[in-house]
Amino acid sequence: MRFLHIADLHLGKSVLETPMLEGQRFILSQLVDCAMENKVDAVLIAGDIYDRSVPMAEAVSALDDFLNALCDNGIAVIAIAGNHDSPERLEFGSRLMSGRGVHISGVYSGTLRQVTLTDEYGPVNIYLLPFIKPAMVRAVLGQEVSSTAQAVEAALRGYPVPEHKNDRNVLVAHQFVSLGDLSPETCDSEIHSVGGSDSVDASCFDGFDYVALGHLHRAQQISSETVRYAGSPLKYSLSEVKHSKSFTLVTLGEKGQVKIDLIPIKPLRDLRRISGSLENLIAAGLNDPEGRQDYIHAVLTDMDALDPAARLRMVYPNLLHVEIEQQRTELDEDVEFDPTAQISELELFEDFYRHIHGTGLENDQRGIIEAVLASIKEAVPE
Repeated sequence: MRFLHIADLHLGKSVLETPMLEGQRFILSQLVDCAMENKVDAVLIAGDIYDRSVPMAEAVSALDDFLNALCDNGIAVIAIAGNHDSPERLEFGSRLMSGRGVHISGVYSGTLRQVTLTDEYGPVNIYLLPFIKPAMVRAVLGQEVSSTAQAVEAALRGYPVPEHKNDRNVLVAHQFVSLGDLSPETCDSEIHSVGGSDSVDASCFDGFDYVALGHLHRAQQISSETVRYAGSPLKYSLSEVKHSKSFTLVTLGEKGQVKIDLIPIKPLRDLRRISGSLENLIAAGLNDPEGRQDYIHAVLTDMDALDPAARLRMVYPNLLHVEIEQQRTELDEDVEFDPTAQISELELFEDFYRHIHGTGLENDQRGIIEAVLASIKEAVPE
């Protein structure tokens, strides 16, 4: 049995107000090709299919095209809702779609939906656990649970079904999973666990031959190679620039035999961080016609560049963000604040300016600030 494990598509997402849908459609097409080339039986989608609970029309259209392409090639789709999805909206029409091999579990109803596929080694039971919170479990099971870990434990109690314990059993879930005191690697674009209350220990998944996780954007294994996050297929924040994105190809042989292959993803446009002087960055872009089309986070080492964003955008049309590198000085280090010290407004402003820019005010700048402070004092009598 072969399947592709993916997650966190976040269809319709924008990064720093730049729409990602064109690149997302490109990745979905690449995924269909990958599924066909590797002759997979199913694609497992572990939540956060959309970026928002009410997705934009173009995102819905992209998913529709993707599902149809897989179904037309006889590839099953097995998906769950993540914390960004609307469970009810995602599950709409799922009973009709199951007739074409699209199985979606959006709303947790107290039992886990089970999809069974068969190959030469017998049945593979795939259990679907959409994103849950303690309140959801209390409502449907009537059990008092105070943490997400307790909620997941209660939801998984009795699974895999005892009579299927000798079968190969797979779980698809969307939660923040840790291993004891060890937390997984996270990034800025994710909703993090607060105080550990949302964390679920990997031991909850004992008994499953493979656990397909979603929620975290870096591909990684938790506890073992068979409990893993697929990661997002695209870089959705500046903190992900060093991530290597991939599709997770899982091959189930006989009971106990699981093979994992990571298939690299080539995006339509990469998200990169570049650093240097304005002139050097412009020259580098002019010498790299293909790379200059990427999404760029530029870090400038020269602070006096005139209108750097506009000049960079002429070379890098998909520039996302420009940052001025702070030059630290010895004055910044180990300086204690003395609340009793007598310090003027001008000195206070200059300290702030030095902290931000790494250098003091020039004479003409100081004159401007003095004039502004004087006008304020005139307007606001003591």
